[in-house]
Amino acid sequence: MKALEDYLVVDFSQFLSGPSASLRLADMGARVIKIERSGTGDICRSLYTSNVIMNGESSVFHAINRNKESFEVDLKQEVDCQMVWELLAKADVMIHNFRPGVMERLGFDYPAVKAHNPGIIYAELSGYGTEGKGKGKPGQDLLLQSVTGLTWLSGNAGSGPVAMGLSIVDMLAGAHLAQGILAGLFRKVTQGLGALIQVSMIESAYDFQFETVTTFMNDGGVLPERTTKNNANAYLGAPYGIYKTANGFLALAMGSIPVLGRLLGCDELRSFEVLAEAFDKREEIKAILAVHLQTQSTQYWLSILEPADIWCADVLNWKELMEHEGFKALNMIQEVEMIDGYRYRTTRCPIRIDGESLFSERGSPKLGQDNEQIIRQFIKIN
Repeated sequence: MKALEDYLVVDFSQFLSGPSASLRLADMGARVIKIERSGTGDICRSLYTSNVIMNGESSVFHAINRNKESFEVDLKQEVDCQMVWELLAKADVMIHNFRPGVMERLGFDYPAVKAHNPGIIYAELSGYGTEGKGKGKPGQDLLLQSVTGLTWLSGNAGSGPVAMGLSIVDMLAGAHLAQGILAGLFRKVTQGLGALIQVSMIESAYDFQFETVTTFMNDGGVLPERTTKNNANAYLGAPYGIYKTANGFLALAMGSIPVLGRLLGCDELRSFEVLAEAFDKREEIKAILAVHLQTQSTQYWLSILEPADIWCADVLNWKELMEHEGFKALNMIQEVEMIDGYRYRTTRCPIRIDGESLFSERGSPKLGQDNEQIIRQFIKIN
C-alpha cells in the first residue's frame, strides 16, 4: 500500500506548476482527478514545447499528467458545477493554479469550498501571490526567471542574462505546493483541521536562491560576478566550472589549486599556493586550466583525478546518459499505458519509501475518459 492511498485530490490546475504537484501526490498513491474544461481540457494538451506529438497531444502533457483521471466539465453549466461540488465534498485536497480572482468568479474560492468541506486541504499556486501589483500577471517560467535575478547566475560574464534550459520555477513551485499539501494533510490527521496552502512562483524562485541572496545581502550589496570563461557559480572560485578536453568536457568542482597542478602535471597551477587566490585569481587559473585540459581526453583526466578523490565528472548528453551503467542501475525509466493502449516511456518518481521505488503503469488520461466512472461513484443522480 502506497503512503497516500485512499486520499482523493481534485485538481483544477493546468500547464506545469500545479500538475507537477498533483503528479507527485499521485506517485505516492493519491487518487488524482483532473477537472478539465469541456472540449479543450488542460491547455497543456496543446502546449507544444517541441515538435514531439504523442498520441495526438503534447509530450509535456503526457509527462506531467500520467497516473491521473480526467473529469471533463463545463463550469458555466449549473449541473456540471453541482457534480464538482459533490466531488469536493469527498475530497481531501483541492488544487488550482489560476490567477487571483478566477476561482472567486467561478465560485470555488477557499471560503466557499471550506464551508462545503471544512477539513479540505485547499492548495493554490499563483505567479506573483495574491497581493501587490504583480498579482494579475501571467505566471510564466521565463518571465519569473527574468524578474527574480536567476538569469544573471548562468552563463559567462559577457553573455548577458541567460535563462535556465528548464521550466525550473514551475517545477520548484510545484514541489513547494506538494510539500505544503503534505504538511496540511499531517495537520489534518493530527489535529483534525483543514488548511489553506498558498505558494507563488516568485517566492519559490527567491527561495531557490537562498544561498546566493544571503551572500549578496551580507556582502554589502555587491552583485555576483560571473567569470568570463567556464562560469558555473558566480560566488565560487577556481576551478569550479566545465572545461573542454581533447574529446569532450570535464566538470571540476572545488579543489586545491596546487594539488590539481601536481595531479594534472600543470606546473603553472602549482604557484597558486594562497587559498584566497582560488577566488581572487580565478580568471587566470581558469584560463590556464582551459588550455591544459584540452591536451588529453576526459577519460584520461578522470583516471587521474577520481582515484585522488578530486570532485570531478564526465559531462554527458542524454544519449550518453541513457547508456551509462550508473543510470541504468537506478531504473529511472518506466513505461506507462493510456486507456487506448498507447504506451510511452517516461521517468518514475525519484522518491523511495521503505527502500521501494514508486512506479505506476497508468499513462495520461484522454479528455473526459473517466467521467462515467466518476459520476457513477461520486455523483448522486437525481
